[in-house]
Amino acid sequence: MRRITRITTVGIASAALALSATACGKSSTDSGASPSSDAKVTKAAIAYDIGGRGDQSFNDAAYAGLKKAEDELGVKGAEAEPSEGEGDADKVQRLTALARAGNNPVIGVGFAYAPAIEKVAKAYPKTTFGLIDDTSKTGPNIANLVFNEEQGSYLAGVAAAKTSKTGTVGFIGGVEVPLIKKFEAGFAQGVKDTNPKAKVLVQYLTQPPNFDGFSKPDLGKAAAEGQIANGADVIYAAAGLAGSGAIEAAATADKWAIGVDSDQYNQAGLASYKDHILTSVTKDVSDSVFNVIKSVQDGKPQSGEIRYGLATDGVGLADSNPAYKKMTEVTAAVAKAKQDIIDGKITVKTAP
Repeated sequence: MRRITRITTVGIASAALALSATACGKSSTDSGASPSSDAKVTKAAIAYDIGGRGDQSFNDAAYAGLKKAEDELGVKGAEAEPSEGEGDADKVQRLTALARAGNNPVIGVGFAYAPAIEKVAKAYPKTTFGLIDDTSKTGPNIANLVFNEEQGSYLAGVAAAKTSKTGTVGFIGGVEVPLIKKFEAGFAQGVKDTNPKAKVLVQYLTQPPNFDGFSKPDLGKAAAEGQIANGADVIYAAAGLAGSGAIEAAATADKWAIGVDSDQYNQAGLASYKDHILTSVTKDVSDSVFNVIKSVQDGKPQSGEIRYGLATDGVGLADSNPAYKKMTEVTAAVAKAKQDIIDGKITVKTAP
């Protein structure tokens, strides 16, 4: 049976109480379990990034890894949602409560958890903390799970340039932070290397400390509509939940959208627009979560930088859309670019 407990965090005090009481994932059917049998089962937790579970993208990919661990490893999982406008203190309290409840590992989904994980990891040295998308904070019990997003984005740029009929494509970033600039850099380079005359429209939805650009679909939709009005016929959004708005706008205008993080062609919440999702830049967030959980269960917890790149299929370009598979000239160009990156013939930029 599924044992994942999902907690919505609404404040520091309530988070501590709720998570301490329920984060271990126990249901009424678990109450009779003996301490010895319970101790053999890893309890793992993930704390979601802005947008939470249901974003059809980044957070959902992390959840898929936790669910896989539950199904294949017998893990008891706990989930914790962010609260709107929260600060580092909220994240510290959330992670502390998850660790105190006996979850190991505890995984922070997204770079925003870096300061909190640095602090809480020191207080719980026997607990492994997974930190996705950040290497700025390290420690003996911190596993930095990072990706070569620029490489997958380069392939998206090749596909966009080969597919575009207008010679104008769009990039939408959720929030202008270094991580999302990697997506922009790779995409723009892929476009220009394929068609030097192509035009890349770039727009960021918000600037830090405002992170609404990762959570509000209406912002992504408006930005995509603006780019389409300016001639773009392929839109690539790296914007979390806000990216679903960009996909909607592209589909409504009968243009192409490129998804991100998850294979968005296969996301149930985007089924109405799937025929217009050309491809998606994927990050194997799911396996990164599963792997760190398994490492703890195996008694060999991961730590330090664990990088997922194109050579190991840690990032890539999805081909779920049958229409994309039929574009043999496009897929051949993408395949060549992928091999050239792996072989070191192409070095992809990490900043525009």
